[in-house]
Amino acid sequence: MTDKTFASVWDAIENNPAQAANMKHRSALMMAISEHIKSKGLSQTEAAKLFAVSQPRISDLMRGKISLFSIDTLVAMLASAGIGIEMRVRVPLPRGLGLPNRTAAQKVRRRRPAEVTAKASRRRAAA
Repeated sequence: MTDKTFASVWDAIENNPAQAANMKHRSALMMAISEHIKSKGLSQTEAAKLFAVSQPRISDLMRGKISLFSIDTLVAMLASAGIGIEMRVRVPLPRGLGLPNRTAAQKVRRRRPAEVTAKASRRRAAA
């Protein structure tokens, strides 16, 4: 058995990084909708009206049936309820390409997650 460390459960489940990212984002959107329903104390029927879907769709969402929902569907549900979404896109720099004159705070923000760093260290040690 090999020791592998993953940044998220989706990275472990999916073979393709794009699929893992898609699952991660769908999961976050589904959790946001589910938490909104719970925090407002809505029944599934009330939530269905708010999110402009059927009650069985809300049931599927509350049960975490992620394969039944696309990102587009989840965004449309949030928009129907008047809930906004903030999105940030991170474009990584090519390896070895540093930015000159960065402040200490900028350097700290650019550090890689510990799991990724540990994995890279083990890979170098094995080589």
